[in-house]
Amino acid sequence: MNLQQDIKSITELKIRPAMMLETVNKSRRPLVITQNGKARAVVQDVASFETTRNALLLLKLTAQAEADIKRGRSLEQANVFARMDKKFSRHG
Repeated sequence: MNLQQDIKSITELKIRPAMMLETVNKSRRPLVITQNGKARAVVQDVASFETTRNALLLLKLTAQAEADIKRGRSLEQANVFARMDKKFSRHG
């Protein structure tokens, strides 16, 4: 993050919204919006947002899987594949 480029006041956003959105989309860096000198919001391009969201969802799934393993809620790989073979052979 470049503090001089990536932090803007809400007034600047109101004056030049199209230019700021173009900058965010080209640079793919988030823009911190301040109000009364305090950070209040972050503007981010859609592609970066989706990438971040997908990464967080993957981390959440990993954490859930690790918790399941710690609780003993897991199956051997061979058992999983056997169940899948059985299920799909009935429907196919």
